[in-house]
Amino acid sequence: MPKSSATPHPTATTPSGGAGVGTSRAGDVFQLLRDGHARTRAELADITGLARSTVGARIEALAASGLIGPAGEAVSSGGRPPSRFAFQPTTRVVLAVDVGATHVLIGLTDLSGKLLSELRESIDISAGPIVVLDVVLGHCQQLLAQSGRHQSELVGIGIGLPGPVEHSTGKPASPPIMPGWDGFDVPAYVQQRFDTNVLVDNDVNIMALGERAVYWPEAEDLLFIKVATGIGAGIISGGLLQRGSDGTAGDIGHVRVPRGGDVLCRCGNYGCLEAMASGPAVAAQLAAGGVPAATGEDVLELARRGNLAAIHAMRQAGRDVGDVLATCVNLLNPSVIVIGGGLSSAGEYLLAGVREIVYQRSLPLATARLRIVQSMATDHAGVLGAGRMVIDYVLSPAGVERLVAEHQTP
Repeated sequence: MPKSSATPHPTATTPSGGAGVGTSRAGDVFQLLRDGHARTRAELADITGLARSTVGARIEALAASGLIGPAGEAVSSGGRPPSRFAFQPTTRVVLAVDVGATHVLIGLTDLSGKLLSELRESIDISAGPIVVLDVVLGHCQQLLAQSGRHQSELVGIGIGLPGPVEHSTGKPASPPIMPGWDGFDVPAYVQQRFDTNVLVDNDVNIMALGERAVYWPEAEDLLFIKVATGIGAGIISGGLLQRGSDGTAGDIGHVRVPRGGDVLCRCGNYGCLEAMASGPAVAAQLAAGGVPAATGEDVLELARRGNLAAIHAMRQAGRDVGDVLATCVNLLNPSVIVIGGGLSSAGEYLLAGVREIVYQRSLPLATARLRIVQSMATDHAGVLGAGRMVIDYVLSPAGVERLVAEHQTP
């Protein structure tokens, strides 16, 4: 049956205990096992307040779907030891795709988010959606085959794109560096090759999801800032990714910065952060001063070699980013700001400028416990987040119900 590309925000929480928590469906009962801890039928009945016969039926349905399996026996209090059951994340897989302006990174993960294998390829996003997606889908099939996994084990494909995306439909929305992609039905095209769930989002959003899931799981309020060819933010507030009403939340690259003046941005406005602090912008500033630099990669290499002009330019770019983030800190009060993207690999040069301005201009109360750090996921943040986006969808109570229904005997 065709899979839906619409993606409601799942709330896969694990009740801490107590009877009558309203977990009557198999998908609800599964949430109690999603943490990986093995439990008996009796323990699940105590937590949910359901009859043991009802719990037994839910366990059978979940086991038939392959989501859970036997996990040994509990200590007996007399008689036959009770069986325990636990989540089995390795029975299904997810394809996670991070598409950049000039590259694609494809990862295969299990349902715990563990990266099993990956494949990297150079692409040109401006070649258009059909050319790019055909390359991506070919590599997806290759990755599945090399890993010895069958398409029947695939529960979804998550895709991050370097531009605005209408998340509810998976269609790019006027992406500035993606000619021919505007309004293209990415999920429908992918589903011609793979009959599975297809979820699409902006690349910075999935980077925020990936960084948080792996390295900051306790952070309920986190900003992920990508500084590369463009500049954008992924906003996690109250534990949920915030996309905004039209999917453009976090587009900080087109906020005017104090020293922007009459510098023209590709969006048509003047003085935007992206026009001042992105990789190409910093390279252009250096080239204007006689330093040979044409790309963000050139700037990074110069900084690594100790070129003072490049180092100063990187720190100033950090200050420009900090100018915008100071307002974000006062508005959103995050506990963590993660700086990622290609230009962030210069390390402390960029971060020093960001920290300088944020701590200087944000309210003391908002920065008292604020951490501003470099991305630990680095270039894997996107695939980790694309995988997490799918996992949270298919393992939500409603998603589990769909999986269970597919495996029920007619």
